[in-house]
Amino acid sequence: MADYAEQSIAQTWYNLRFVIYGIIALLLSVVHVVFLNLVSVGGITPDLLIILVVWIAIREGQFIGILAGFGCGLLFDIVSLDVLGTNALAKTFAGFAAGYFFKEKNNELTLGSLKFIIAVIICAFIHNIIYFFFYLRPTEINFSGFFFRYGIASTLYTTVAALFPMLVKSRNTETR
Repeated sequence: MADYAEQSIAQTWYNLRFVIYGIIALLLSVVHVVFLNLVSVGGITPDLLIILVVWIAIREGQFIGILAGFGCGLLFDIVSLDVLGTNALAKTFAGFAAGYFFKEKNNELTLGSLKFIIAVIICAFIHNIIYFFFYLRPTEINFSGFFFRYGIASTLYTTVAALFPMLVKSRNTETR
C-alpha cells in the first residue's frame, strides 16, 4: 500500500511540473513586457521565453518542446498585444529544433553544460529569423542590416541571458 501512495505522490509532482512551466511562462512574459525595455540595447532585448522553451525541450523531449513553444508564443502574443500567432509560430519552430538536444539519460547534464548554450544560440536564431521575417516590412531595412540586428545581435543577447540558468544548473549538478 505504501508503494502505491509513493507512486501517486510521484505522479502528482510529475504532472504538476507542467503547471509550474505555465506559471513561469506567464511570469517571464510579464517581465518581458514590463521590465526588459530597461535593459534593451539599441532596441534589442533578450527573449527569456526562448530560454524557457529550450529548457523544457531539453528536459522533456521534442514533442513537449513543440507544445511549450506554441504555448509560450501564444501567451506572449496575448500579453504583449502583438500580432496573434507570430511568436507562436516562431517559438514552435524553436521548440522543435531544441528537441534535437534532448537525450533521455543526459538531459540534466545538458542543461548545465555548453550544449544548453549552443541549443539556445541555434533556437534563438531560428526564432528571430522566422519572427522578424513576418514582423518587418521589406522596405524598412536591407537584408544585411536585418540579419545582423535581428538575427545575430538578438540571438547573442538572448544567449548571454541564458548563461545565468545554465550556470545555476551546473552549480546544482556539481554539488550533488
